[in-house]
Amino acid sequence: MILQRTAKNNDKVRLKEMKAMEASAAKNVKTALFSPFVIKLLVIMFVVEFVKGALLLTILPVYMAVVLGASAYAIGWTLAAQYIGDNALRAPVGWIIDRIGYRACMLSGVLVTFASVVIIAVAGHYAWTITACALLGLGTAPLWPCVITGATEVAGDEGKGTVLSVVHLAWLSGTGIGPVVINFFLKGSEFGPAFRILLGCMTVVVVVALLLPGRKQREAERAANMDGDGSKGNGKGWLEHASAYFREVRASLTVSPLLFPAMFLQTFAIGILSPILTLYARQELSLTPTQFSLFLIAGGAVTVVLLVPVGKLVDKYGTKFFLAAGFGLGAATLFLFTFTRSLYVLYGYVTLIGMAYACIIPAWNVLIAAAVPEEKRGAIWGFFLTIEGLGSVIGPIVSGKLWDVFGPRVPFMTSGGVLALLFVLQLLLVQRSGKEERMKAG
Repeated sequence: MILQRTAKNNDKVRLKEMKAMEASAAKNVKTALFSPFVIKLLVIMFVVEFVKGALLLTILPVYMAVVLGASAYAIGWTLAAQYIGDNALRAPVGWIIDRIGYRACMLSGVLVTFASVVIIAVAGHYAWTITACALLGLGTAPLWPCVITGATEVAGDEGKGTVLSVVHLAWLSGTGIGPVVINFFLKGSEFGPAFRILLGCMTVVVVVALLLPGRKQREAERAANMDGDGSKGNGKGWLEHASAYFREVRASLTVSPLLFPAMFLQTFAIGILSPILTLYARQELSLTPTQFSLFLIAGGAVTVVLLVPVGKLVDKYGTKFFLAAGFGLGAATLFLFTFTRSLYVLYGYVTLIGMAYACIIPAWNVLIAAAVPEEKRGAIWGFFLTIEGLGSVIGPIVSGKLWDVFGPRVPFMTSGGVLALLFVLQLLLVQRSGKEERMKAG
């Protein structure tokens, strides 16, 4: 009896300790989400994605197709120029964040982004449009490494799913609201009012970027211990330090080889849809700007509403169920999408796609974040985002060619097929991860 009572008391003590730990973790996550630093990062993420969404999803496809008479393939290459510029600097930006902090990285990026919007607004030649899209990509390259590195660093391991859900909430809100709002400022072939709105938004972003902290004290100390001002210490130049740094990154990164094609395919599936979604809505479905706005809201609002709750569930129950549900539902819905012309059925399909991505986004990013060592957080995130960015580059190019050669239905079916492949890959990834955890426990 005494032993039984002692065991029960021990169980009660452990239960209280677990509840106290959960409450402490929840409090830490809440504190992180409402810290001034994270709020500034989220504001920048939302506004920049608002501008990008308005440009890439609404203004440029219509302007290039109607005014410039460009083919879907040409539009795909123009959008790809933005992704190429974005992808080219993501890994180096991750290293720079680790070395010099957030303010210099983000401020330089938003200034280049501002310049790209100005060029698109004032120049009418097609070559300048491509150049401006490439600059837009270069300018937004620091965005994701800065925001993800900073947010996950503040949130800690207990709140990765929640904080990454909030980051993607800011991203999706900006990307979704931008095309919707900008439709109200488009008057036929008159784009002036829309561009003025976007330039005003970029002015706000520049001001917020100026308020970000510079290099953190621990980074300054680490740099001082390594080589002082860069010319002292052990005598190595910055190129040697960069090379040594990335060798350490490679040595500290132990992930399944399947993760890299999966990261590529995840963004490739979205990239296929990005240049042709507006064309399909306008040319194949004959939707008005207002109907198209509702079309975007139907999917985007569901994703935005569900992201944070799903993120909390992912933190509690893990990624397996949500990845399987998201990829499976998304694949099935995209296969069926182009087989109906009923507007109400299409709204239902878009809502299901929004639910699928509400499951995929937090679970996928927790899966990726688990592979990121804390001491190389910026560089690893930059490296991972570079791989994902390749899918964003190649997706629009492939999409435009599929549209021109095989018709409007094929890009949607291809995207669905990629999600079906990801359904299989994530099962293998989760299974492998489970085996590794059991081996470590043993």
